[in-house]
Amino acid sequence: MTDLHAVQPANELFPLFSNRLMPRSRPEHRDFLVWLGLDPGDHDALELLGKSGGARATDALQVFPCPEPTPENTYVVEFFSHGIRHLPLSARERIGDLTPGESLFLLQDLQNPNDPGALLMRTADPLSIVGYCPRFYSAEFSKLIALVGLGKVKVTVAGVNPDAPLQFRLRCRLSAPWPAGFTACSDEAFKALG
Repeated sequence: MTDLHAVQPANELFPLFSNRLMPRSRPEHRDFLVWLGLDPGDHDALELLGKSGGARATDALQVFPCPEPTPENTYVVEFFSHGIRHLPLSARERIGDLTPGESLFLLQDLQNPNDPGALLMRTADPLSIVGYCPRFYSAEFSKLIALVGLGKVKVTVAGVNPDAPLQFRLRCRLSAPWPAGFTACSDEAFKALG
């Protein structure tokens, strides 16, 4: 390898990434696919990583998709609610009562000591906090709101997995018109290292 910056094609994922996927041999693999909103069957490993985040307790690496405009020129991304483990039991119970398609509402959490750009998600009635948008999307979601208006940014429940681990409990979907000249994942946080 003389050119360290050249793209090196591979037929399979590097172990750093493949070790973040649940093996097909595990009995809960079928449930895992359902939690991700996928039909059981063959799935691309990168799709599984993007939907699951590939998070592990041993490091802070996360994998997620960079949205691209749909044929209808819409920004659409699915993600799991973060921070559920920090919510009171009543909020966790409220998550179990949500239904696919139900609207969620965004709130800025400006006094959050860990992330002043944090975006909380709440239900309508009864009002309950149901977690946070992923930190890596918060600035982009806020930018979308500023560009197209809060009324055009829709967050809905994509799926509820009552028997899943907390990180897979609430799957959400955000959609908005794709603003003219907008480029997803273009903020400084997404720049390549090195």
